[in-house]
Amino acid sequence: MLTKFWFYILPPVLIVGQFISERLLDHPTLEFMYSELGLYENLQFLVLVAAVLVALATFVRMDRRADLLMTAWVAMAAFCCVYVAGEEISWGQHFVGWGTPDFWTHLNDQNETNLHNTSAWLDQKPRLILMIGVAVGGLIIPLLRKIRPAVLPARFNAFYPSSSLWVVAALAVGVHLLDKVVEGMGINLFERTSEMQELCFYYFVLLYLLGLYHRLPRAIR
Repeated sequence: MLTKFWFYILPPVLIVGQFISERLLDHPTLEFMYSELGLYENLQFLVLVAAVLVALATFVRMDRRADLLMTAWVAMAAFCCVYVAGEEISWGQHFVGWGTPDFWTHLNDQNETNLHNTSAWLDQKPRLILMIGVAVGGLIIPLLRKIRPAVLPARFNAFYPSSSLWVVAALAVGVHLLDKVVEGMGINLFERTSEMQELCFYYFVLLYLLGLYHRLPRAIR
């Protein structure tokens, strides 16, 4: 089982550490850290790969006939993590370095072989949905568990995230909201705040899936 370190200590340490390092490092170093082959893109990819593996392991070991809705939920989680991981590395383009076909350069605003840079419906909208999901699952549901547990349908108890995820959720949402506030003052929290937020989102998903892996009963072989 995961210890409190992974929920309460590691996420804020990473955020604070990055904030401090951005005040100490020069601009070229920061640009490389946030580049397509830099620290954060690779961290995001590795976290998503770990989430895919956990989702697949959960799918294999769970009793898939006992709860078809949960089975579909875990399968969808695995599919979504594979898709986002592929999109983060432009399906291998960042590592292999192949050229973008001419016809695709007219569709993709960053000249990459991915889908999320072709339309707001494949970029900003899914990000907003994910942020709402993190806010609801990591902040609102734990709050309701404390003050109004009766309003949460018992049927979905197995689906609800662990209340320990509130720190990661607060950081993911808080970084976004605080950045919007200070942006009007001409202040940047991070060189690329969106990358920090995405890392928090993906880490939330990984911890959530690990929780499912440990909570769901094994199939009887």
